[in-house]
Amino acid sequence: QVQLVESGGGLVQAGGSLRLSCAASGRTFSSYDMGWFRQAPGKEREFVAAISRSGYTTYYADFVKGRFTISRDNAKNTVYLQMNSLKPEDTAVYYCAAGRRTDLSSQREDYEYWGQGTQVTVSF
Repeated sequence: QVQLVESGGGLVQAGGSLRLSCAASGRTFSSYDMGWFRQAPGKEREFVAAISRSGYTTYYADFVKGRFTISRDNAKNTVYLQMNSLKPEDTAVYYCAAGRRTDLSSQREDYEYWGQGTQVTVSF
């Protein structure tokens, strides 16, 4: 069982950077693959990035490759999303997710636990 809380969102100008954090409760964090999703108003939730239990393997959506980096620190029960070169179309609520058998899936139904989300707004 995992409880997730995101933080680090805010307002930033296009071309700027933000670092999102997702803090997990419990002692089983290292047993879960982790992912980041985002959802803009009026749109469906979409996959952003995923990372394996050990942090050895990562997977990214095409629209963030080269700009975003997912990482984790299992000793701190925390997963991060470093977002650089932000664009206005990156504006969304960003959600952290955990799953035991995701295989770094991009499908939201493959993740069992979700945080409440943190707002990211990128201005022109």
